[in-house]
Amino acid sequence: MVDVHADMVASVLRVFAEPGLSVEAGDTLLLLESMKMEIPVIAEIPGTVVEIRVQAGYVVQEGDVLVTLDAR
Repeated sequence: MVDVHADMVASVLRVFAEPGLSVEAGDTLLLLESMKMEIPVIAEIPGTVVEIRVQAGYVVQEGDVLVTLDAR
């Protein structure tokens, strides 16, 4: 399992992934907003989404786990 972490304090604008979704490296999992900038959270490896730990409107802290992937 691979956890995808927040790189900074941000608000979750939109979640594109869902459990069971197969993703490729480079796919956008969710969209964060910080300091009026939109920051896409990208899958760095191919795999399957196991768990989404946030939803739109959440405020995340640096280091928070956002998504868990099962690597292929």
